[in-house]
Amino acid sequence: MTTDQKPRTDDELRALAERAGRELENAPALEILRWAVDTFGAGFCVTSSMEDAVVAHLASRVRPGVDVVFLDTGYHFPETIGTRDAVAAVLDVDVITLTPRQTVAEQDAEYGPRLHDRDPDLCCALRKVHPLEEGLENYRAWATGLRRDESPTRANTPVVGWDEKRRKVKVSPIARWTQDDVDAYVTEHGVLTNPLLTDGYASIGCAPCTRRVLEGEDARAGRWAGRAKTECGLHG
Repeated sequence: MTTDQKPRTDDELRALAERAGRELENAPALEILRWAVDTFGAGFCVTSSMEDAVVAHLASRVRPGVDVVFLDTGYHFPETIGTRDAVAAVLDVDVITLTPRQTVAEQDAEYGPRLHDRDPDLCCALRKVHPLEEGLENYRAWATGLRRDESPTRANTPVVGWDEKRRKVKVSPIARWTQDDVDAYVTEHGVLTNPLLTDGYASIGCAPCTRRVLEGEDARAGRWAGRAKTECGLHG
């Protein structure tokens, strides 16, 4: 794999990201992704939880064959794995599946069963955060499907920002979109979505830590319900 089209230091990348975040704040999602592809080439990838394929679909319109990185934690709903397989079959993308160093059985043997109940932060670190850090090593920029309307913790998400922890440019092309915008795009383009979205789930993660949301709850309320935890650690 080649890296981005022009070697840059971390300081240069940070400045580039901050400037792009300001300049592209009101730009359409496709324009934001076009900037990322033009700037980083094969050093840019899309990450997807396979809740839907909106960002993957958008990116494939700009860069056919774009890498789409998926974290298979070993705890996903079958519907999520099915969505990943469908995306790989239908879209002009290259789906890359990352897995943790340990299987669920190996993790259970070392830490005890149901670590996700006893220490969800550690479980997320082992099965999500560390695998993603390793999987993104060859990229200089990555795209997410984060939206500001999903929860208060995401309200200030920049369309382009600097991922200090991973030392990479982080692109959130649909940050300004609403759920209505997502639904309209899905309908217009026939984009694949996870079947669980029509079964009461508004945000889909690992099966043991995800429930259906109740009327009036925000989209993230079904994740780690009953706990103060609101993020897995991938986004802060």
